[in-house]
Amino acid sequence: MGCGWLGLPLASKFVEDGFSVHGSTTSKEKIEVLEESSISPFLISLSEKGITGNISGFLENIEILVVNVPPKLRGGKGENYVKKMKLLHREIVKSSVSKALFVSSTSVYGEIDGSVTEDTVPFPSTESGKQLLEAEKLFQNNPSFSTTILRFGGLIGPKRHPIQMLAGRKNLSHGNSPVNLIHLNDCIGIISQIIEKSWWNEIINGVFPEHPSKQEYYTAKAKEMNLQAPDYKEDMLKKGKTVVSNFLLNVKNHQFTTTL
Repeated sequence: MGCGWLGLPLASKFVEDGFSVHGSTTSKEKIEVLEESSISPFLISLSEKGITGNISGFLENIEILVVNVPPKLRGGKGENYVKKMKLLHREIVKSSVSKALFVSSTSVYGEIDGSVTEDTVPFPSTESGKQLLEAEKLFQNNPSFSTTILRFGGLIGPKRHPIQMLAGRKNLSHGNSPVNLIHLNDCIGIISQIIEKSWWNEIINGVFPEHPSKQEYYTAKAKEMNLQAPDYKEDMLKKGKTVVSNFLLNVKNHQFTTTL
């Protein structure tokens, strides 16, 4: 559900692995792209008012569903994300889906200082984080299917990197705070492992295990990409959260493949 920047290459990987894959998109132009990748395409749009498109056909004969639909809450155009997920959840309950993987975000932890693991009690401070946490609970508290919650850090990869927005900006705060990022390749690898090894009914942090400071990391990335380095305020205090992928690293000995 959701064949965007992450969902499309993920679905393509599943096809390569021999799965029969249904993929949803909100764009008519993308139907052909999905078909060319041997993904069965469905034009589906979720909103607070309802679901348009053949949602029953999309979910028909499906065992595993990856829900990869982030909240659209930026730019002052807020939405009731939880209500959207409730509508989707209702359709899933009526379907053949027995396992769901809900792609969430480390934003649910809020502005905690220090190390954060899956055992840390979430305390979201943003509207996006609050609604994601409510959606997580919706999926977890249902006996009709097994759900794993996957909380990714900031996503980086092809045509997507924070430095592209930060380059040249002045007087930025929290330069000594650690970065919590993950590459697209590792996102796909982790989701594949969850499905292949049946890591269900878990909460999993997906963040690369190296956490340089924002100032150190983004300055180096700007130089690497021939961009103007961002300017950070003087701040000698090292604050902010370091999200630890404890389940992957210490329980499953998972190996990350792509550096930051």
